[in-house]
Amino acid sequence: MRQHPIRTCTAATLLAGAAFALFSCARGPAPSAPSAPASDARAGSAAAHDGPPAEGAGAAHVARLRALLEREWDYELEHTPTYASVIGDRRWNDRWEDLSLSAIDAIDRHDRAVLSELATIDRALLPAEEQIDYDLFTRDCVTWTKEHELALHLLPTSQMASLPEYVRALTGVQVAYQLAGTLRFETSKDYRDWTARMQRFPAYVDQTMALMREGVRRRLVHPRIVLQRIPAQLDPQLVDDPTKSGFYAPFKRFPAQVAAAEQQRLSADARAAIADGVVPALRRFRQFLVSEYIPAAPEQVGIWQMPNGPAMYTFLARKFTTTDRTPDALHELGLSEVRALRAKMEAVKEKAGFRGALPDFFRFLRTDPRFYDRTGDELLLRYRGVAKRIDPLLVKLFKTLPRQPYGVEPTPEAMAPDTPTGFYYPGAPDGSRAGTYLVNLYRPETRPRWEMIPLTLHEAVPGHHFQVSLAAEQGHVSKFRRYGYYVAFGEGWALYSETLGYELGLYEDPYDAFGQLAYETWRAVRLVVDTGLHAKKWTRQQAIDYFMENAPRQKLDVVNEVDRYIAMPGQALGYKVGQLAIRDLRSRAERALGDRFDVRAFHDVVLLAGSLPLDVLEQRVDAWIRERR
Repeated sequence: MRQHPIRTCTAATLLAGAAFALFSCARGPAPSAPSAPASDARAGSAAAHDGPPAEGAGAAHVARLRALLEREWDYELEHTPTYASVIGDRRWNDRWEDLSLSAIDAIDRHDRAVLSELATIDRALLPAEEQIDYDLFTRDCVTWTKEHELALHLLPTSQMASLPEYVRALTGVQVAYQLAGTLRFETSKDYRDWTARMQRFPAYVDQTMALMREGVRRRLVHPRIVLQRIPAQLDPQLVDDPTKSGFYAPFKRFPAQVAAAEQQRLSADARAAIADGVVPALRRFRQFLVSEYIPAAPEQVGIWQMPNGPAMYTFLARKFTTTDRTPDALHELGLSEVRALRAKMEAVKEKAGFRGALPDFFRFLRTDPRFYDRTGDELLLRYRGVAKRIDPLLVKLFKTLPRQPYGVEPTPEAMAPDTPTGFYYPGAPDGSRAGTYLVNLYRPETRPRWEMIPLTLHEAVPGHHFQVSLAAEQGHVSKFRRYGYYVAFGEGWALYSETLGYELGLYEDPYDAFGQLAYETWRAVRLVVDTGLHAKKWTRQQAIDYFMENAPRQKLDVVNEVDRYIAMPGQALGYKVGQLAIRDLRSRAERALGDRFDVRAFHDVVLLAGSLPLDVLEQRVDAWIRERR
């Protein structure tokens, strides 16, 4: 959905994040948001946006909706300039988002005005595809206004430095420098724009601290245990030599068309901006964290302790799952899924010939040297080999492949200790940057080989790379849908993609098969742990213990995961809910169509309309089934 500064991830956030961050910018529906009727779902609808507006009375309403969506897309980019830069629109390359409370309130008033304008468009007179646009954009606006009402913008940073599910563009100024790695530096203006951004950085930091101070006043602060990670993330950036700052990275290489004298001037201006503005601002931010913000944070964990916390969590659960399931229902679903998956793991353990209880098998998988590489370089080569093994098999299951290429690269060292095993960073729609599957090489002795296949299927192909790239390539779909993201859809698709390894012949080794089950169990555990922390008042240790008892993940990963759930209430719920929905829809289509079921066509139906709420996806698949019949 729209990439809004209060409610989305932008450049530095995207790069610094993990898969759950990169694609969690979904603007899920508010509980009362309208749904598109079943007749609105179309398997192929290119003509809906490529052709002229509808004739007769509906033509004016179609034209007004299209104009509104185009106008709002430009509004979005202007108000999230770092996101605009990431997708190749360089009009606002010299600025950050305006994080002032007055700007946030103004955007909320704008959203409410847009809702009033949408109400004047007669939905019944719109063609089917425009009705979907209308419904989804209305959902988004309702959700944004609810987020503002709940004051979720007062939580603008976390230890993840990358999880913007319901807050401002960056969830940590400590990762802002990473924006540079996503941009093109081809002309002198590109370098001047980056210097101008650095010069504006102190104001951006001050605005962030103002939001956090207001959060302290209103008791909206993340728990202390997760905030204590942030100062160490800032320390490497507090440099005395500006050339050692991450902000300076673009100035270490210039294209040939920039004259030498101009290079010297640009570099000198950059060094001054870093020494006089950027580093002092980061020092000021660190001091604020240590002396003022972290001491004000609660010792206990869980959103339940915030003012209106239960209502906030119910809203977030609905948003991230795009369903009306309650926290209690999601908790029970998680328990049920964990039990079922444990039974499957028992069977695979027997197939592997292991004699002993399942906890003993977990311990074996965590500790036996045969499953681990000695160095990060070895680990990276192995990941690249897995990706190349998967690539040529995909035509068996997919009719439409993305044009956007992808690569496999190491997670930046500075963020590796606090981030997951792997994640995907989308390519630029303008073709200036390929998609990137980032793999964590920190402490390779904790990165088992048996998790590589499901992780690669999830984060790269056919998971996030296929879903995000194919959506962006659908020129007939409205821009806000091509670049939007619903967690339940995107993460559900990626988790579903892990199971496709069986059809591709990738899980013949029982340890690889166990890795798939371990990863799926991990997402089921999330349902239990997230709701446990935020609805049932679990302690952090209870969550860690439950995780360790039911999944063979390393302790380092488990602690990072639990702390992530603490900092991001509700986001982790979307994965298993989305996977189960997509798998159920495929089973429904297989039963209904029998021999006429074509898995390649089914995958087109799921992927080629952009990210969708699960109810709209269901309507789309049902319509396709009727057409095939």
